Amino acid sequence: MIDIWFLEFGIRDLIEVLIIATVLFYLYRWIRGTFAIQAAFGLVFIILINAVVSALGLTTINFILARILDVGVLAVFIIFQPEIRKLLYSLGQNTNLDRFFVRSNSDTVIDEVIDAVRSMSHTKTGALIVFARSSTLQDLVDVGVKLDARVDSSLLQTIFNKNAPLHDGAVVIRNDRIVAASCYLPISQNPNISSVFGTRHRAAVGITETNSVFVIVISEETGRISIARNGALTSGLTIQKLRHEMQETFGEQAIKDEDVAFSSKSELNLS
Repeated sequence: MIDIWFLEFGIRDLIEVLIIATVLFYLYRWIRGTFAIQAAFGLVFIILINAVVSALGLTTINFILARILDVGVLAVFIIFQPEIRKLLYSLGQNTNLDRFFVRSNSDTVIDEVIDAVRSMSHTKTGALIVFARSSTLQDLVDVGVKLDARVDSSLLQTIFNKNAPLHDGAVVIRNDRIVAASCYLPISQNPNISSVFGTRHRAAVGITETNSVFVIVISEETGRISIARNGALTSGLTIQKLRHEMQETFGEQAIKDEDVAFSSKSELNLS
């Protein structure tokens, strides 16, 4: 036990301080770069102003600010609703992506998706493909157009054809099957997303902010390929890089086609 003036500070107090500091640190990291951090600073500012007003004896202003702070808990739940939902989703889900696919069929699924992405990128066909685990996104599937189809390159290209009735929204792939199309995803409110990205890309980021999913996006304007996961967007991927990211994420074997092509080219060069 250590005496600091009139305070007694022991090991238990040190542990509590460390726990609180750790929670606050990770909470700041969680909401950094979002609207919530600005709101948090606003709440802290009101608390500080209330303390100053109280010390100066300004009773009327102190009464008003005290009433505002009385509903502070409710205000926190309203203001930080997206962040709280994201936290609860993360706590309630296993973030291990290895269960996305039945392993024996995942290579076939990846090949079909890669073939479709290559073609749609070349023709600048906008697309949004979400890979979900077996128990996720059921609420989105229910309001989309339900399908139960094998993952097929031609089918994906048909769905996202701009003249097709299902081209708007996202396709959801789950358990190696296309389970739904025309699913509308929540739009991310993250101000750090570049203005060059439109609604399709913001929707891809939005669904990954609250769910452990892997999303492929194809820009309708440029044909650029992007992926979204864990609330982050990576843009400008090549087909080879996309295949690598998918196989690494889904825990499958290394890139096959590109390695074979590279080996063959090397043998020709050596000869």
